[in-house]
Amino acid sequence: MDFDDTPEEAAFRAEARTWLAANAVAKGDSGDFSTGYFSGEMTTAAYVERCRWWQGCLHAAGWAGISWPRQFGGRGAKPIEEAIFAEEQARFGVSVGAFAVAIGMVGPTLMQHGTPDQQARWLAPMLRGEEVWCQLFSEPEAGSDLASLRTRAVRDGGEFVVDGQKVWTSNAQHSEWGILLARTDPASGAHAGITAFAVRMDGPGVDVRPLRQLNGEAHFNEVFLDGVRIAADQVLGEVDEGWKVARATLSNERVAIAGGSGVSDPERLRALARELGVHHDAVFRQRFAQIHISNELLRYLKLRTRTAMSKGARPGPEASIMKLSYSRYVKALGDLALSMQGARGQLEHPDASADGVWQQKFLNAVQTSIGGGTDEIQRNIIGERVLGLPRDAR
Repeated sequence: MDFDDTPEEAAFRAEARTWLAANAVAKGDSGDFSTGYFSGEMTTAAYVERCRWWQGCLHAAGWAGISWPRQFGGRGAKPIEEAIFAEEQARFGVSVGAFAVAIGMVGPTLMQHGTPDQQARWLAPMLRGEEVWCQLFSEPEAGSDLASLRTRAVRDGGEFVVDGQKVWTSNAQHSEWGILLARTDPASGAHAGITAFAVRMDGPGVDVRPLRQLNGEAHFNEVFLDGVRIAADQVLGEVDEGWKVARATLSNERVAIAGGSGVSDPERLRALARELGVHHDAVFRQRFAQIHISNELLRYLKLRTRTAMSKGARPGPEASIMKLSYSRYVKALGDLALSMQGARGQLEHPDASADGVWQQKFLNAVQTSIGGGTDEIQRNIIGERVLGLPRDAR
């Protein structure tokens, strides 16, 4: 494929860049809305509220759901234009992460598997920044091996009663809704007998308990479900066929995790190197070159995936290549950023260089290799579905 913008794409990029330059810097703000969060100046709750505000700005200006069909409230543009906007938006560091699950994962899944009533109920509030979603998939004994989940849903008239526990749920404490997987047919094995639901996170029987992380914040949560009643019209897809919904969501997740992230990181890392006076060091230059190469490789993978989606393809196993590349990239980025600071790399905000942003990125890189499917799971998917290697013995 040609990685240069077509005339139409170049015009779209210019339009996006002009709008972002005029609107991404709010009065009294630095313009880098994410930096406060990464430096420790902003709590997770404040960050989520900032995400709501910015998502509302995007919607009001017609930049929300760029590749979503117009019938669902989107712009009706091509997925490649979605990637272009994500690249340009990333240069401003605006806060968008709280809607990664809703708009990047649940929304596309609802368009594929949801009923017209479900689409009408849930898609528009996502785009307006009114409803945050979380993903209730992983369990204490069912993370990488998701099909072994134990959360049960038992039909009771026009409802399902759900009991179980979920863990590593991002932003559950700030979400209005969650996409939940539960076993509805215990007699079925592995992927069969699982159903996907939409569940209110503030409903009776839902207990959210934040988990403190390395960086001191609580991005992840445990979620306990005790007799939670879910209406039958909140089943996503067919009863006992939830694995299809799960696979669609997970494929969308791998694309969303890496989409648009990291575009401006090499530029910021180069600026830090000049500030510290290490930009002429041969070892730094070699490692920085690898960072730059990895960033460009990641960009090309994103563009290739978005191009395929523009032609009607769904995200497939190639999304695992992008997710694995991204987790390796952010780890290398954090390692280099701290090593070039020497002993000062152990300091935190406000004493650290760049307000401690790189220290926070270094700590957050650990979760990237786990969330959205571990690196090991991604390698298995690539080996089995891309390279055609024999499946692991299970």
